[in-house]
Amino acid sequence: MMRVLLAEDQSLVLGALAALLNMESDIEVVGRAGDGEAAWRELQRLKPDVLVTDIEMPGLTGLELAQRVQRHALPVKVVIVTTFARAGFLRRALDAGVAGYLLKDAPAEKLAEALRSVQRGGRAIDPQLAIEAWSEADPLSDRERQVLRLAGEGVAASEIAQRLNLTHGTVRNYLSEAIGKLGVSNRIEAYRLARQKGWL
Repeated sequence: MMRVLLAEDQSLVLGALAALLNMESDIEVVGRAGDGEAAWRELQRLKPDVLVTDIEMPGLTGLELAQRVQRHALPVKVVIVTTFARAGFLRRALDAGVAGYLLKDAPAEKLAEALRSVQRGGRAIDPQLAIEAWSEADPLSDRERQVLRLAGEGVAASEIAQRLNLTHGTVRNYLSEAIGKLGVSNRIEAYRLARQKGWL
């Protein structure tokens, strides 16, 4: 029996995924979490075989959750199920050791098949997205990404510096680097472009 933990911040989607997977005779949904930090706690408590997570969640994103799983070498396979058909997200997911990346508009039976494949040590990646993922590299460093995300959400440079334990000047430098790399004229355009490409 494959033990699965679901992490999804939309209650309706979470319930639908649980109902769908519980219909399979060889899959048991052992836990549900509505945000990344709750999912992290449940991962350690329940020790499931597979974590199925969305990308955009409060607290930790699905990608940050996958990175934390990788850093702590937890023996769980991570599968991302998302609406974001963006090559940048897939590249970052693969770098974080994710074993599956599926889109929410895929046929329902594909999810159970993908989980079985991942459980056996395989990968389950949307094929069209996989092709796109290697066509354009993400130019941002992790720090540039963190700073740009916060700036794009309207957080002032002084507060970004405080949150990330950086100096005000260092925050400005990271923003300037990100703007330069993306070939745009300001932080808002940089944020929009990076979001569109899946780099944030």
